[in-house]
Amino acid sequence: MRLLGTSLTRFAACALLAAASAAAQQVGQNTSPNASGTYTLSVKSQLVVETVVVKDKQGNYIQGLTEKDFALTEDGVTQKISFCEHQDLVKNAEPMPVAAPGSEEIKLYNRLTRTQVVPESPDSERYKNRRLLALYFDMSAMRPADQLRALSAAEQFVRTQMTTVDLISILRYQGGSVDILQDFSSDRNKLLSILETLVVGEGQGSAETIDDASSADTGAAFGQDDSEFNVFNTDRQLSALQTAAQMLGQLNEKKSLIYFAGGLRLNGIDNQAQLHATVDAAIKAGVTFWPVDARGLVAQAPLGDATQGSPGNSGLYTGAAALATTTNFQQSQDTLFTLAEDTGGKALFDNNDLTRGIVQAQQSVSDYYILGYYTTNTARNGHFRKIKVALTNDVGASLSYRQGYYADKEFSRFTAVDKERQLEDALMLKNPITELSIAMEIDHFQLNRAEYFVPIIVKIPGRELALAKRGGAEHTLIDFVGEIKDMVDGSTVSNVRDNVNIKLSDATAAELAKRPIEYDTGFTLLPGKYMIKFLARDDETGRIGTYQTVFVIPNLNKEEKHVPISSVVLSSQRVALQDALFDTEKSKDREKEIAVNPLVQDGKKLVPSVTRVFSTSREIYVYLQAYKQSAAGSAVSTATASASANQPLFAFVSLYLADKKVFETPPTATVPSTASRLGTMPLTFSLGVAGLAAGEYDCQVTVLDPATLKTTFWRAPIVLVP
Repeated sequence: MRLLGTSLTRFAACALLAAASAAAQQVGQNTSPNASGTYTLSVKSQLVVETVVVKDKQGNYIQGLTEKDFALTEDGVTQKISFCEHQDLVKNAEPMPVAAPGSEEIKLYNRLTRTQVVPESPDSERYKNRRLLALYFDMSAMRPADQLRALSAAEQFVRTQMTTVDLISILRYQGGSVDILQDFSSDRNKLLSILETLVVGEGQGSAETIDDASSADTGAAFGQDDSEFNVFNTDRQLSALQTAAQMLGQLNEKKSLIYFAGGLRLNGIDNQAQLHATVDAAIKAGVTFWPVDARGLVAQAPLGDATQGSPGNSGLYTGAAALATTTNFQQSQDTLFTLAEDTGGKALFDNNDLTRGIVQAQQSVSDYYILGYYTTNTARNGHFRKIKVALTNDVGASLSYRQGYYADKEFSRFTAVDKERQLEDALMLKNPITELSIAMEIDHFQLNRAEYFVPIIVKIPGRELALAKRGGAEHTLIDFVGEIKDMVDGSTVSNVRDNVNIKLSDATAAELAKRPIEYDTGFTLLPGKYMIKFLARDDETGRIGTYQTVFVIPNLNKEEKHVPISSVVLSSQRVALQDALFDTEKSKDREKEIAVNPLVQDGKKLVPSVTRVFSTSREIYVYLQAYKQSAAGSAVSTATASASANQPLFAFVSLYLADKKVFETPPTATVPSTASRLGTMPLTFSLGVAGLAAGEYDCQVTVLDPATLKTTFWRAPIVLVP
């Protein structure tokens, strides 16, 4: 063995000069806002802002009022008005010079998407006496022709009907998130640059199909019901609209959101909760919705247009198909009407001049007062609070304002619908939430020539979880939501929704201060580039942590220079499956995952160390797979592959301290499995590091194939602690 080890070491040293290191698996950790050295100052106050339009008996605006001229009550309790600001848009509004198409050169700007509107600073009056119009394009709810019509209408308004007091923002939703393409601006050139560079045809993947008498005959006897997908898509669209309203809620002024969509159809009562939440958020944020049906004036064929096949069922002859088509069209407009009516806006239907919808929103905001007060009712119970505003000197004036709002709600008062909506909103946000610290590791193991099993391990420090005492047992419930998107087309290829019940006895509850909570799941993916976003929520306090990263699943079938290997897993724990710390609802799915998970062997699971910090008092386990394809699946010639098919691979693990080797395992010889065309070879090592000093080391795995003179090196830093 010494001679063999010496020759292998020399071979490895030579190959190291020519071989590139194998890509390491994805390992990462978000940061905690409450980390050591930071301090938190909490101040509880609830500022409520009201916008009030005051007109006399002749319908003229009354100006020159102060906070002393107003009397305001909330649920019958008098409130002290902290500030009063008059917004006069009539005096300064002048039409901007008309810019005809082609008359000016549009300078193209870099389109940087944002997730927040720039708020008004105390020392700036950026939004004073300005009209705020947000153009919101729901790309997922418009066909390409409707998108083109909506963008053209917006361009026409900016060119010909924009005034000097108008500030316009451009928002877009295309099925993934709400993007602010342009913050509020009066720069016509910037606005036109954004509108003209928007790609027509984006975000069409969410178009729903309807299962009724008007649906097309696909020739299939049985098929999956589309209704559950329609419910999800509609909720996503309404939730995105709610997110947009909350973004605009940072500004005290009146905001008008012009919502371009090709209709929005509710699915019975399933979307009512989200619809109410969207309307409530808009009212609270001082946002009025002005929906514009981008389909324009529709001359609808009785049995549908050429975008879908013929119904082909009995409804074709009884009139049920034509009735269903008309009903679906009317219902898609009813939702838009509801959004406008409940928030104080007005919907534009059956009109080819879509610019008219923007003009309606523009002309509705001319003169108003902003009143602000700190409510005396600080209870966060989510109840509706009725507001009444009047003039102290009654001169017969008419006042227009919102009649009330829903108060904030503590997480402990959330309903099941509220909790689901909170996770949906968090999943759509681009900015991470770091109320909980999350560490994650993403590995990959080849299952066959096409598919890879991707185990994902999530760790949350136990000290960050709140424990609730129910039935005499310490436990807490954690919700997990995750989705994986293909980076090429942006489509969602897999997702997970799970919750785990962490059960701890009195003897082990104290260990949370030093013991992390671990959760693992798995996906089957094809080679490619993906993005994963994962959320964890403590169901007792509502604290959320998100983790987002991009990872690559390599195509090992095309690896010709090196020995193809899987991810390398480092661990210090092997636990029995029955000793799991939690119970999960995904029992059936988890049984399937366990069956293909190479980290589970003989009823025990190897738990990866995401942070790669190990104690010198415990052994370090190293696991990976190498692949030596059979002749039928090899990229090399059949003769060469057959000759080396049964030849062993050799592998060993080394530890380096400051580039000096301080530890190395004896080489292990492994023969490819003849039962698999991949020639899968599991490689397991156990490192006894009791004799090493604490510190930072580099762990290197070397895999050698003497038959083909190929090698692979994998290297990653680790930390040893006493």
